[in-house]
Amino acid sequence: MSDTPFVQFEGVSPYEDYVHADVLGSLQQPLTDAPDEMGFLITTQVMELWFTLTVHEWRAAAECFSKDDAERALDALERSIRAHRALNDSWHPIAALTPGRFNSFRAAFGRASGSQSATYRHMEFLLGDKSREVTDCYRNHPAAHEALTEALGRPSLYDEVLRFLRRQGLPVPRAVCERDVTEPYRADPGVEEVWRRLYAGPPHDPLLALAERLTDLAELVQRWRTDHVVVVRRAMGGKTGSAGSSGVAWLEDRAARPVFPELWTARGLV
Repeated sequence: MSDTPFVQFEGVSPYEDYVHADVLGSLQQPLTDAPDEMGFLITTQVMELWFTLTVHEWRAAAECFSKDDAERALDALERSIRAHRALNDSWHPIAALTPGRFNSFRAAFGRASGSQSATYRHMEFLLGDKSREVTDCYRNHPAAHEALTEALGRPSLYDEVLRFLRRQGLPVPRAVCERDVTEPYRADPGVEEVWRRLYAGPPHDPLLALAERLTDLAELVQRWRTDHVVVVRRAMGGKTGSAGSSGVAWLEDRAARPVFPELWTARGLV
């Protein structure tokens, strides 16, 4: 009996036809002979794949909340949490880059910067951090511009959660549910009070479980941002970012932005 774990096939293998491993393997095109560039490039590409999956799951969750399908929405949130944990772990291959090692290939990629990732911007829009100015930056990239314009005009994941809670009878302010969703989400004391009530109520309330899944997600996003700051600070200190930003200072500003803000402030009121 053959030890071959699959039957013979002609032409491209079914695995290749499904996964497109050859395509994935062809996308690494380092610009230097620096030994650390391949790891940097693959890490960045892997993160883009995790961004894509996260956007997929958050959009699925938002759609389910819009239909009052909490069970499926929570399932999508759980999947996104597992994906985000893997995303956070993706920092490891480049987490210890020294300035010398980073400088050995940094100049080669010119003004390329992670801040230009359209898919990561899509993630931020889904968290409620909207920006028409950001969308306009992609006018010369039609596919990215179309996706971000569509996301700008859609309720964020958090918007859909709050609308869902109001339909469940919780006193989420009407103004919050009817806000201009193209604008960044701003914390509201009425929403804070909704979360405070849930945390002060019965410990097995299904809506409290929703609050905790959102908190898990917010924590993972915050940790990813903080790790990004640390990795960049370790590799390049306080230098200007490759795209002209203030580098670490810009990342620190992003990391300081709260995710689902009232979920955190409500805890101090219970």
